[in-house]
Amino acid sequence: MASEDEKSTSSNSGAFSIAQNRDSDQEKSGRVALPAHVAGSGNLDRLVDTARDYARAAASDNTLKAYAKDWAHFARWCRMKGAEPLPPSPEMIGLYLADLASGSGPSPALSVSTIDRRLSGLAWNCAQRGFALDRKNRHIATVLAGIKRKHARPPVQKEAILAEDILAMVATLPFDLRGLRDRAILLLGYAGGLRRSEIVSLDVHKDDTPDSAGWIEIFDKGALLTLNAKTGWREVEIGRGSKDQTCPVHALEQWLHFAKINFGPIFTGTSRDGKRASETRLNDKHVARLIKRTVLDAGIRSDLPEKDRLALFSGHSLRAGLASSAEVDERYVQKQLGHVSAEMTRRYQRRRDRFRVNLTRAAGL
Repeated sequence: MASEDEKSTSSNSGAFSIAQNRDSDQEKSGRVALPAHVAGSGNLDRLVDTARDYARAAASDNTLKAYAKDWAHFARWCRMKGAEPLPPSPEMIGLYLADLASGSGPSPALSVSTIDRRLSGLAWNCAQRGFALDRKNRHIATVLAGIKRKHARPPVQKEAILAEDILAMVATLPFDLRGLRDRAILLLGYAGGLRRSEIVSLDVHKDDTPDSAGWIEIFDKGALLTLNAKTGWREVEIGRGSKDQTCPVHALEQWLHFAKINFGPIFTGTSRDGKRASETRLNDKHVARLIKRTVLDAGIRSDLPEKDRLALFSGHSLRAGLASSAEVDERYVQKQLGHVSAEMTRRYQRRRDRFRVNLTRAAGL
């Protein structure tokens, strides 16, 4: 049985496929093929492999996995209703969205944001199979507008990890090799306002590995991260802290020194005995687990049951923490987080002076 990674790869590289038979759709969509009227050759076959690699790089692995699950769910739903998923029927998609929102089946009703994401996944999958899905079609757009009007709620935001929290979290870590690594992950992620995927994608140098999405340069005054992030390439400056115990750059230097890492992924796994670093890049899920574990160990939000505390914090808590704690001009926070608009940055600010600019008084009232 194919793994989820294999399924998402097949789904992605289907951009070069024509419509396939229903029963072998997922498997055949991964076979990048030449047009029927073109004779194959060694050079063209190599280009087919290159095209397949580019198709796989069109979106992140997590996005591809989500899209693959979206398509599998929709296809299964269609067949249970006696319909075919392809070609896409706006009427059936409208009914599918209504089913997701109402929770009429065995599954609970989904949030508006999840339904919107599901629709994006369906549109992407249809495009890869050579079909157009018109989201503006009245059978889709009107149903979705009604769902949003009836069920839309303010977004549920993860709790921000504030300065005092991150200090308490790193204080729970030991000073063995794993502790040095995890301390560097938390401090670097917090000071840089980094996504968990950005943290683990860093390499020591540019072009060290093909799966890298950035590299780091260390200077006397701090570290410069060059990232190929969600919104494109950007630079993140992380200055040195006021003391070594909480300085993200010092923590990174300590980890690289004792782990003897001078090439390839910066954050890797460790041996079973914890005495040496491996060459395997950490998965971004490690960052999420690390945050949750240290939040519990540090006693943060101890007024709540453990289950609720775990649900409150995630990888995004580091980004929200920087946005909420950094007492500087909002433009600098926006640049650090890589946000296109100031409004997006404000969504991350859990603690700020909302009435610092009083337009009521400015207007003469």
